[in-house]
Formats: sequence, C-alpha cells, structure tokens
Amino acid sequence: MDRDIDFGYTKDHARKGANTKLPAIQCWENQYKRDYLVKISLPEFTSVCPKTGLPDFGVITIEYIPAKLCLELKSLKYYLLEYRDMGIFMENIANKILDDVVKACKPKAARITGEFTPRGGLKSVIVAEYGKWAAK
Repeated sequence: MDRDIDFGYTKDHARKGANTKLPAIQCWENQYKRDYLVKISLPEFTSVCPKTGLPDFGVITIEYIPAKLCLELKSLKYYLLEYRDMGIFMENIANKILDDVVKACKPKAARITGEFTPRGGLKSVIVAEYGKWAAK
C-alpha cells in the first residue's frame, strides 16, 4: 500500500476556523469557594468539514471546575451555534472551545470532549484539557 498518497489537504484546510472570532462567552460570579464540577453537554453539535463542505455531527461536552466565574449558558449556546456553518476540523473544535472557555472564566481545570458521529466507519473522540486534567 502506498503511504505517500496525497489526499489534497492543505495548511489552509488545517487552519480553517481555528482563529475565527466568535461571540464572547459571558460569565457570572461563582458563589462557592469549594471545588465542584460543572458538566454541560450539547448533544446536537454540528459543524462543516473544511475540505468536503459536508456536515459533521457530534456531542460536545464541557467540564470545568470554576474558580471565580461560571459560564452563562445562553451566551454559551449562542457561541456554540456559530460552529454550525463553520468549516473547521474536529481537532480544532475541541481545542478552540477549550481556549475560549479558559479565556472567558479562567477555571481551575477544564476538559472539552468532542464525540463525533462516525465518518467512513471511523469514530473520532477528541479531548482537550486545561489545568489539573491536562497531560503532563
């Protein structure tokens, strides 16, 4: 089998969507000093493959341990809906959401899991982590 097959993916495909400016995620003041886990799931996440233009479907799960701020859900929903028509690879989705969540609320730790519908018989699960969950 020829392992040097060129599938036509470019650096522009790889970067597409990763630097897109999205609506700000609003936050509110955390009322508790103890650590606790917040887990938010969007079971009907959609985006677009930047190479084929075909839709990608999946479940996005956001887990975080708040510090001083908690994510406000309405603004988070509007933020996530922006991906619907965006051309972006699955790996970039998880990492971009993580970057934006950390920027918004500066949690003690955060984990974003993207579990995507199989494509071509292959199922992709992407996990991006920040803080105590991050791989050392």
